[in-house]
Amino acid sequence: MIRALTGFSTRRPWRVIVVWAVLGIFVTLMGQALVFRVTHTDSAGFLPAQYDAAAALRVAREEFGAEPDVDAVTVLVARRDGKPLEDADEKRVEAVARELSATRLEMPWTEEQIRGISEDYSQVPRVALVTTAPDGSFALLGARLRGNSTDPGMQSVYRVFHDRAEQEFGEAGLRTGFTGGLADVVDRADAEETTQIVVGLLVVGLIVLVNVLVFRSVMAAFIPLFAVSVVGGAAVGTVVGAALLTGFELDPGTPGMISTVLIGIGVDYFLFLLFRFREELRRRPEEDHRLVAADVSGRVGTAVTSAALTIVAAFATLGVATFGHFRVLGPSVAVSVLVMLVASLTLMPALLAVTGRKMFWPSRTLAATAGQRPGSAGRTGELVARRPVLVLAASVALLGALAAGVAGVRMDFGAGGTPHETAAAATAREIAGALPAGVSDPTTVYVTADGGRVLDAAEVGVVQRALSGVSGVGEVAAPVFDADRTAARLDAYLTVDSQSQRARDLVAGPVRQAVREATPAGLSAHVGGTAAVFADVATAVDRDLRTVFPVAAALIALILVVLLRSLAAPVVLMLAVGLCFAATFGASALVFQHLGGEAGVTFVLPLVLFLFVVALGTDYNILISDRLREEMAHGGSARAAVARAVRHTAPAIATAGVVLAASFGSLAVNADPGTRQLGFAMALGILLSAFVVSLLLVPAAAALLGRGMWWPVRATRGRRDGMDRAVPEPQGRRAEDLQASHRS
Repeated sequence: MIRALTGFSTRRPWRVIVVWAVLGIFVTLMGQALVFRVTHTDSAGFLPAQYDAAAALRVAREEFGAEPDVDAVTVLVARRDGKPLEDADEKRVEAVARELSATRLEMPWTEEQIRGISEDYSQVPRVALVTTAPDGSFALLGARLRGNSTDPGMQSVYRVFHDRAEQEFGEAGLRTGFTGGLADVVDRADAEETTQIVVGLLVVGLIVLVNVLVFRSVMAAFIPLFAVSVVGGAAVGTVVGAALLTGFELDPGTPGMISTVLIGIGVDYFLFLLFRFREELRRRPEEDHRLVAADVSGRVGTAVTSAALTIVAAFATLGVATFGHFRVLGPSVAVSVLVMLVASLTLMPALLAVTGRKMFWPSRTLAATAGQRPGSAGRTGELVARRPVLVLAASVALLGALAAGVAGVRMDFGAGGTPHETAAAATAREIAGALPAGVSDPTTVYVTADGGRVLDAAEVGVVQRALSGVSGVGEVAAPVFDADRTAARLDAYLTVDSQSQRARDLVAGPVRQAVREATPAGLSAHVGGTAAVFADVATAVDRDLRTVFPVAAALIALILVVLLRSLAAPVVLMLAVGLCFAATFGASALVFQHLGGEAGVTFVLPLVLFLFVVALGTDYNILISDRLREEMAHGGSARAAVARAVRHTAPAIATAGVVLAASFGSLAVNADPGTRQLGFAMALGILLSAFVVSLLLVPAAAALLGRGMWWPVRATRGRRDGMDRAVPEPQGRRAEDLQASHRS
């Protein structure tokens, strides 16, 4: 099947390229236009129904008509001279609020949005006076806008509302401030826009520079990047289309993560092909380049397929998770990697067949290499073959030292704060100086009567008084009943930031305990709000970690047994990647928690890091293992085979590792603490996987185990190109064996 795809692609390359170009660009554009129709920003919606915050959300929607895509904005209105608001000012505030609630906001259309496909967020906002500061220094308005807060179209509507409110109040001599929900998202996006553009350009520049330095060719630097960009866009579009058809809702960060992952993975796969293509062109200078491309694509395609299917299987294990964010992330990454795999077996071979030796122009690297100095890759291979015990011990010691950082690690379930320098953060601090910190984001208790009977105000008052007596609750608003008085809502304003760990501890402990003990018989009460949601997310994620880790590890180990046709090699690889995961996790905890002073590592880090480091690290391990088996099958000493395998694969693995680490590293400059940690950890994990595990630890273990690495099926003489057959040794290989044997 693999050789059939690669063979067709190299025989009919232009057809394959045209199909990918047309379909890829079309699916990319459609995905960009529709992505915000399938993204969902409410974390409570990803919780299983049995959790308290999910039950509160259900009551809010069924009894109070709460909409899942409504964004709350808190508007602060104060006098410019800093004096308390006067009666005339308060009347003006109320008048402007009514005017804003009666004026339609028209969404400004941009070139990126397609009328009829992109969502039109034009609407009439709901604006109402919420409260006035005790000292009269400001009034707070609550504004509700409907739409996906991550959609640039929705953000444009907010900016229209922001400018209109600022103008209306400014004409009355009043100043405004905006915070909470949508205001935080927009301010953060504006603050990061320039940084993201610069970082994106730097990552692209780094990828191009690395390829230029390695291949000394302009085409080999740009063609892979262009091809992978088209395929990556098509993969995201495919995921968006699948979500539309199946009714799945994606987390807003999923499309961006897919793009980042696929750029790195796709360039990796292309690099594996390019390095082997160049090697075979050197060895077979008189042979037609299309035949070489077909042979290389079929051979490398097997390893790439194995590596890609390992990633797919690893992320498929997220299907057993209870937290909806994980359940959606798994299939999304799996589908996108499958799209990249198809491109690796069709588009990439077609590009090799079309360009041929011109792919490496104007470099002279295709010239014969006999007699040249071995270079760093050759020296590394010789070192591993000559001193495997030393290399193995040093690798384990390094990874073990980094893994020590796991001691005392804590999980941080924060939502990621707004950068302190934004206007939204400044407004939030001003509000917190006069009112409880949670006034713009209350913890809400929903009370319902069993059997749907009418609620008695006295019954709800019992719960209200219990809430008011909890230390950490600054104020509890008067109960609000639904239309038929079968449900009541109590807004509790905490004295701490609702996104902080203290708020989550307060809600998960004293608040819920007080509500549970005070709720009269025949009534049900559920605690919701940001702090309650993330308290329940913490519980759900903790359970998922205990389930997904062993299932994923077992599945990956089983896949390695099938792919490598060995029991010993999978044990070596799983121990190696497990130690690499521990080292990466420990280093992240050391940098961010122990030295950086942060509350802990983001709660998604262990799971996402485990899957990416184990799955992507296994990519490199499969590549080196495939070459180790191939070299050992030629005969000669096992250590000489290890030296050759490292020499031939080190440039590809090292270059691919740098490219993939740079792709992930672009996330490390994000203002969101969780995203920053993920970027750092995944970049470090990939570098450790490539340079320590795949190029040192695994080859050293292979040098010590010899052909026993493939027990119970020993490496046979002859290369496996779809079937076992003897292949004449290239000239110079026997001499290498003798030299390596003499050195060892």
